[in-house]
Amino acid sequence: MSTLKDTRRRDANAFKEDALQMMLDGYATQSVMERPRLLNMKILYHWKQERLARSGPVKRSLEVRVREFEDGLCRAARDVLKKRLLFSAAANTRSKLSDFIG
Repeated sequence: MSTLKDTRRRDANAFKEDALQMMLDGYATQSVMERPRLLNMKILYHWKQERLARSGPVKRSLEVRVREFEDGLCRAARDVLKKRLLFSAAANTRSKLSDFIG
């Protein structure tokens, strides 16, 4: 027969696994923190480190590669926005010159 303590432990482990899976799926830590019963961000990071230690070097290397990919994607997006801004500024300057010249 299952006791109340066993049931709570099972529920807590399920909750912990759900929160960890959300983080590993790419959800922002803050959005995971908005879930009920999770009060401390440090706990979430601690759980993540425990999970990564159990899963071995393959999981860690994949996480590093994903982080590098995300960083590269951010750099590419920033470059596109810079080029768009420069293009808009150049078009605006040409427009003002044509208005001035006539």
